Amino acid sequence: MTAPAYALRDGNSIPAIGLGTFGLNDQTGIHAITAGINAGYRLVDTAYNYGNEEEVGEAIRRSGVDRSDLVITTKLPGRHHGFDETLASFEQSRSRLDLDWVDLYLIHWPLPRVDKYLQSWRAMISLREKGLVRSIGVSNFTPSMLTRLIDETGVTPVVNQVELHPYLPQAELRAFHDEHEIRTESWTPLAKGRELLAEPVVTAIAAEHQVTPAQTVLRWHIELEAIPIPKSSDAARQRENIDVFGFELSNDEVEAISSLARGRLWGGDPDTHEEF
Repeated sequence: MTAPAYALRDGNSIPAIGLGTFGLNDQTGIHAITAGINAGYRLVDTAYNYGNEEEVGEAIRRSGVDRSDLVITTKLPGRHHGFDETLASFEQSRSRLDLDWVDLYLIHWPLPRVDKYLQSWRAMISLREKGLVRSIGVSNFTPSMLTRLIDETGVTPVVNQVELHPYLPQAELRAFHDEHEIRTESWTPLAKGRELLAEPVVTAIAAEHQVTPAQTVLRWHIELEAIPIPKSSDAARQRENIDVFGFELSNDEVEAISSLARGRLWGGDPDTHEEF
């Protein structure tokens, strides 16, 4: 199956669920990513710092799926912030992916201490204007950082990919996104996996709908209109993760899962976290 898609504010579209690829490297990674595309994923998420852009490119070729049907995301690393540095880094990513264009290019982390994300954003605008990137966005940005980009350039990111799961529902940030027509993407949508999927509220709702706990949590993201990017190297698990469009959660069920909120799991506070 394939997922439905959402409209982006720039006129493009994005699937409602994506395939995470962090840690999917070498031949096993190529096999896993190819399996994911063949399972129906049309949004594939990588990054310069994942070190697997070549594997993603090879998986695209092996899948046999038409390139224009795929939405390929990659991300700018912190050490390449700056206008010229961003342009050069993008060309490295595009070369490794072996693609004519990238569908979605994100600033991976804002690095406010370095304070070059605005220059990088201007470079990404130029890449979009040249047709090398279809859509541009960010990852791990706060409302104040998003506001600065919008106010300084007049160009609003179409996506902000952030840590989002039932332990960190990001209600205030999602409300800001909605106000500015920014799509929310969820990295680590299943949190640390085993613990979240054993939560009694999750297992009870899963049993009620005759689905798995993972499907229940991923459907929670769908109900929030957040785009989860689950990662799995297992083909059966990949198929299970994308099979979340045949049932719905009630408002009460969504709120019950959201009540698990307790905060970040990895200490990735955008105001202080640095990843180069």
